[in-house]
Amino acid sequence: MTEVDTIVIGAGAVGLACAAELARRGHETYVLDAARVIGTGTSSRNSEVIHAGLYYPTNSLRHLMCTTGRRKLYDYLSAHQVPHKRTGKLIVATGEGEVARLETLLAQGRHNAVEGLRMLSAAEATALEPNLRCAAALLSEETGLIDSHSYMTSLRHELEDHGGAVLLDAPVLGTRILPDGRFRVKVGGREPYAITARHLVNSAGLYAHRLATGMEQYDTDLLPAFTLAKGNYFNCQAPPAFSRLIYPVPVIGGLGVHVTLDLAGQMRFGPDVEWLGHNDPDKIDYRVDAARSDAFYEAVRTYWPALPDGAIVPAYSGCRPKLSGPGEPAADFRIDGPTLHGHAGLVHLFGIESPGLTSSLAIADYVANQIDA
Repeated sequence: MTEVDTIVIGAGAVGLACAAELARRGHETYVLDAARVIGTGTSSRNSEVIHAGLYYPTNSLRHLMCTTGRRKLYDYLSAHQVPHKRTGKLIVATGEGEVARLETLLAQGRHNAVEGLRMLSAAEATALEPNLRCAAALLSEETGLIDSHSYMTSLRHELEDHGGAVLLDAPVLGTRILPDGRFRVKVGGREPYAITARHLVNSAGLYAHRLATGMEQYDTDLLPAFTLAKGNYFNCQAPPAFSRLIYPVPVIGGLGVHVTLDLAGQMRFGPDVEWLGHNDPDKIDYRVDAARSDAFYEAVRTYWPALPDGAIVPAYSGCRPKLSGPGEPAADFRIDGPTLHGHAGLVHLFGIESPGLTSSLAIADYVANQIDA
């Protein structure tokens, strides 16, 4: 195999969603990934939350991809029998001084046409979640949970059903834009080879910037700034205290240390925001420092005072490809297609962090439309 129609680099949720959509549209599509299994990066190191879409500036890509993607995702998960649950979420004001921020979030969510939002008094919130302490809460009924690996497996099967394939243990060593507009991709692994494609989608997640920087004949002045922020998670060994997700008001760089659940109902906390101060994904240390639990206890006890001592244990961590740094407003997704860089058939995906999993099917449509334009 030396020439194909379309290559997608990156076998995470977004890359697989793009590949499946392109294959549905008749493109011969292959996914390349350096790992030996799908979804080992950001897609498997997150909260597995289906976001409603209330946090993001109206008409930003994050808003449009999240709200559209969430609706498409629930339909897809039901149709393909992928495990998920529409749990709902409470965003809580832990004091009267935070109530105005909840009202601002509610207004933003309504501007974003998010369904199922409602302000609750402290009494109404604790009637739903008796272990909760708050001054008020914002209920988001459309928030949910997903088994991300089952979802990615379903996308892979759909790609294969339409004649495509996922090639694993296939690290991309370099790419070049050829004079005729096609793309030459050098692939390593046990038997290195080169492959040419008419279309190329860079969905390499944490490595997307590195891939684009090394692309021959591409104007690297077009690339956005990039840094990394690690998020740590802790498991809770106490019996589940909540049936819904519990979030504080957002913090700079993330959504605050929140209570999430797995599909079996077990609780975990996180993520926090740990700015790494560099943009090299090979230097990420995914180990969770147990000493960070002190800050988790403090944060969680603002809304769950009964959290027992000794209940928190290190779980796992993930890392976000951030296009904004500490203290800066959260940057939008970057989906850089031919209108920006002038190369037909090429799409780069940058800064696809939360809500990327929720947005994946909408991003796939957006990317496929640019490929087909």
